[in-house]
Amino acid sequence: MKFKEHNIANKKIAEISSNEIIIHSANDALDLLGNSYYQGFEYLILHEKNITDDFFDLKNGLAGEILQKFSNYRMSLAIVGDFEKYTKKSIRDFIYESNKAGRINFTATIPEALKKFTK
Repeated sequence: MKFKEHNIANKKIAEISSNEIIIHSANDALDLLGNSYYQGFEYLILHEKNITDDFFDLKNGLAGEILQKFSNYRMSLAIVGDFEKYTKKSIRDFIYESNKAGRINFTATIPEALKKFTK
């Protein structure tokens, strides 16, 4: 796992990259939050491919549990990926509502994620 730092508008943003899944559980998310916070980041970009597929199955509650941790610790998150492949109404609504609220964003590109953090 690598941390790439973006500094935009006096905001320290971490982009996490890996060739494997980083987030399998809420505890993995909490560990990543702690590690990111320790390094001084307030904003985090994750790639969809680094999150377990279970996250996108809302019935199991994993997405809500993980995103609640980000909210509790006041860290903004952008998940970058191709979300068009998710066709169930529940996940589409979840993505829409998350983007509307602003602390958690689902974007197609890194520049789009960075833009969300600098509004």
